[in-house]
Amino acid sequence: MRKLIEGIVEFRERLLSQYAERFKTLAVGQTPDALFITCSDSRVVPDLLVSTHPGDLFVMRNVGNLLPPATVEGASTGDLSEASAIEYSVLVLKVKNIVICGHSECGAMKAALARQPMETTPNLVKWLHHTTSAVMRLEQEGPLDTSLKPHDQLSQLNVLVQLEHLMSYPLIRERVQAKLLSLSGWWFDIASGGMYSYERKSRSFTVIDRSNAERILQELSP
Repeated sequence: MRKLIEGIVEFRERLLSQYAERFKTLAVGQTPDALFITCSDSRVVPDLLVSTHPGDLFVMRNVGNLLPPATVEGASTGDLSEASAIEYSVLVLKVKNIVICGHSECGAMKAALARQPMETTPNLVKWLHHTTSAVMRLEQEGPLDTSLKPHDQLSQLNVLVQLEHLMSYPLIRERVQAKLLSLSGWWFDIASGGMYSYERKSRSFTVIDRSNAERILQELSP
């Protein structure tokens, strides 16, 4: 806690003046560029990784960057928090992009593969049920990258499964089909600091560097 308190003081004394005008503007409303869905893992810091500022991202975080699918009527089959974030970001904030970002060395993926639920974490066990489809896909279809550790192989496939869950929501599916909304699957490698984007043509995650950036942007364009 000392680190947090001292960090607040440091921000107030050294950085607040740089953001003063921006905060005044944001106090009136927000117009984020994207909904960024990622894991609660402390090593994944969205604003740092994509060089954004307050107001740029609408962020939803949970253990394993999981998204319970919707029923035909569009109701969540899991936690209402995730569905609420989707509805608010798309219908109210009018975001044009949604990113689901997984990462290496994910504890949720390790737990999903271990299949040894702990009696002391009943809620976590229920939550990780939403990884079942990804685990089955890894077992039946194999990994996207055989060089990765099993839990990282699962982490990459989990991004794709959660994108499919996202498309089960009618409001998302309709906007994607109308080219009003773009979905992206990213994967962050903690050890190297590299961010990767899923490429459907090659069925693989490709590093997002300067040489690939423009191509990725063009593919996202309507």
